[in-house]
Formats: sequence, C-alpha cells, structure tokens
Amino acid sequence: MTTSGYVAAVDLGATSGRVMLGHLGPDQLSVEAVHRFPNDPVRIPDGLHWNILELYRNLLIGLRKAVGAQPDLAGVGIASWAVDYGLMRGDHLINNPFHYRDERTARGVDLVHKIADHATLYATNGLQFQPFNSIYQLAVDHEDGVIDDTTRMLMIPDLLGFWLAGEQVVERTNASTTGLLDVGNGSWNATLIDKLGLPRSLFPSLVDPGSRIGSLRDEVAAEVGAALDVIAVGSHDTASAVVGVPMTEPGAAYISSGTWSLVGVELDRPVLTEESREANFTNEGGVDGKIRYLRNVMGMWLLSESIRTWEREGQSVELTTLLTQAAAIPTPVPIFDANHPSLLPPGDMPKRIAALCVEAGAAAPESPAVFARSIVESLAEAYATAINDAERLSGQKINTVHVVGGGSQNTLLCQLTANRTGRRVLAGPVEATAVGNVLIQGRAVRLVQGELSELRALVARTFPPAEFQPR
Repeated sequence: MTTSGYVAAVDLGATSGRVMLGHLGPDQLSVEAVHRFPNDPVRIPDGLHWNILELYRNLLIGLRKAVGAQPDLAGVGIASWAVDYGLMRGDHLINNPFHYRDERTARGVDLVHKIADHATLYATNGLQFQPFNSIYQLAVDHEDGVIDDTTRMLMIPDLLGFWLAGEQVVERTNASTTGLLDVGNGSWNATLIDKLGLPRSLFPSLVDPGSRIGSLRDEVAAEVGAALDVIAVGSHDTASAVVGVPMTEPGAAYISSGTWSLVGVELDRPVLTEESREANFTNEGGVDGKIRYLRNVMGMWLLSESIRTWEREGQSVELTTLLTQAAAIPTPVPIFDANHPSLLPPGDMPKRIAALCVEAGAAAPESPAVFARSIVESLAEAYATAINDAERLSGQKINTVHVVGGGSQNTLLCQLTANRTGRRVLAGPVEATAVGNVLIQGRAVRLVQGELSELRALVARTFPPAEFQPR
C-alpha cells in the first residue's frame, strides 16, 4: 500500500442491514458499523415483499453518517443477498421486489421445467436447484404479464445503485445466481432466455467487481454530503464474504454463516458433472473470475425464526443466554435434516423441527435450550456433509474450514463443526462481507494492490481467527 483512505461498504442481509466505514492503510484494514437497521419483509395481499424503500432510506442515512465521520470517502459499494430483483420500465420501478421465501416460486419451477429440466439447466448455468432462483421468479412474472419488451431487471444491489448513480447495470457475481448466466463464459445465456420467451432487453449490461458504475446523482450527493463514486463489488454478499475469508494455506474450505450458510470451496473452473448436480452443488461467480463451488445450507434462520415464534407466544428469549444454555445440554439431542424444504417459509419453526425429529424416530425437543442445541448440532452435521461432498466432487483436499459471518461468533457451532468435520476450524472475521467489499473497492481506487491471495493475507494479519480443534 502506498496511501490510506476510507470507503463505505453497504451490507444487506436477509434480516438486517448495515453501512460500514472501511479504512485501508499501510498494512491496515478495519471496518466499523456507522448505521445498523432491521430488514423486515412485508406481507400484502399478493405475497411477501422486501421493504425496498425502507432499505434505500437507511442506506442514505448510513452514507450520511459515513460522510460525517470521514468526508473524503473514496467510494461506496453495495452487496446483498442473491436471486431477488426489481423490474424497471425506464427509470421507474414497476413492482415492489418479491421475497424469495414467497410461495409463488413453486409455480415458476413448473413453468421452467416444462421447457428445460434441471439437468439441462445445470449443464449451462451450473446452479443447484433452489425453487427461488431468479429464473423461476421471472417465469412467474412473465406468465402474469408483468414483463414485456420495455421491462428491465435489476438485482437488489443494482437497483439501489441505480437510485444512487443513475446507471442500470447488473454485477456479474449476483447475475450468476439468476440461472440465466452462461457458466462457461459469464455472459447472459441468450439461447435459454429465448427458450423461456423472455425478452433479451430484460437483461442489462454486466459489470465486474471493481468497476466504477458512476458518481452519485446531484440530489443524492447533496443529501449525503459528498459526491461519491459508486463502485461494483462482489454484489452477491457471499462473493464479497469469500474475498474476506483469510484463506492463506492450500486445502481451505469456507462457511459463510448468516441467515443462510454457504459451504464450499473456491475453484478456477466449474464442476458440471451429473454427480455434482445430484449432490445439489452450485457453481456461482466469484471475484476475479473464480467459481464459488458450494451448497446452500439453512443457516441461523432456523434459530432466529424459532426465537420469533417463542416471542410471539409470550416467552422472553435472549440469543446469548439461549446458546449458553444449549452448550450445557448433555448430548445426545435429536438431529434433523437442516435442509428440509418445510423449513424454508416463515412461521412456526419449532413445530416443524419437532415434526422432523419425530419423523426421524426421535423425541421432539422439549425446551428452547434443547431446540437450540438440536439446531446447532443439525447445522454442524449439514456442514460436515457438505464439506465432505465438496472435497469428493471437486477433488480438492480440505484440511481447514473457515467460518465467517455472524456464525463465527457462535463458539458452540464452531466447535461442533470441528468435531463433526474432523478438521480444524478457523473462525472470523465476523464482518467478512464488509471486509471483502472494502478490499475490492480499495483495489479499484488503488488504496491496496494485489491478487486475492495478497488481500486475504492482509485479512489474516488484521483479523486473526479463533481456532477450534476437533475433539
């Protein structure tokens, strides 16, 4: 590094958001939250939606606070969850973006698979089957007459970026989660788009992480107090998170643990075998042309939705206390399939978990603490299965498992993951998505230089991970 400076990193998760102030200097890297806010979906008569205007309002509040703390910000980058999008007609948003947990996605699966089954899709897009992938959502919108030749799709970070800078583009790592990107060349798959009857004009130009999208519109710059550049990062939050994983040795796998857990390895080329498809592994775009070869595992959603259920029933449940109680529970506890489709929608999570335990021949948990221990044990088991499958299918030996994101603070989860995988676990950084976001912006504006390996070495030096050995 030859200089130092600051950038703003916007990190939108499925249950909360934050605007982070990132600092890069000579062998220095730090991130600090300047604004945190909830991300609560809203159910209206036609389904479950994201409150996109509230997210944008909080984004502006966060940028105003970031500029107030450091007026000379070099840029801002936005990362969020994948697959969801807004539909534009000209400069106007014509729909409030649907939530991927909305029930409409099942209809889209039937519509798409009449034209191309999953085996055909996997050969071209490399994606695991998830009923909420954008391709299925777009099929529903098309059948409902929402999409025509005047419509454009913007993924969530790109929609917010358009409101900031006035440019309609889609960043490539997030585009890779739509199911409509060619996994071989990283471009929109015109053949598949035509087969589905979607207009090619629906899909904007693609940009890579590190690209400058544009400057804040004048009225936005006036509102936040500075004329910032908007810079494309790995706008799929996992793509940014993987940049922020301190993988400094060969044989490393990662678990980006938040509402979802993304479990896998980084590869140079996709794995498109039938065995990989049947194992439901996905090949998503990463920064610098890498492939994020991973499996989605239900993450802390299982615990957070359980807590919401108990609170609706009048119980007072505090997460830290609950996990302490869970760690004290003597094993064994019931193990259930953490990836069971019944666990995807919002609602009474403990009831569904209890049913899965009984179905597996075990007694249902009887208290929140036992439920929590059962959830964490079941997640660790799902992680171990995914790690072993990633090693077998990719041919990449795995010696170390990095856990980043909120789950890295869960010492019970990290220790159980080490136990069940039989491998060393390194935990941290917690804010890996923001760290990766800051690094890609910093490289774009020349606050830092180097390949991914050099960026990750900086992460390892500035955010030393906690170590868990299997026992």
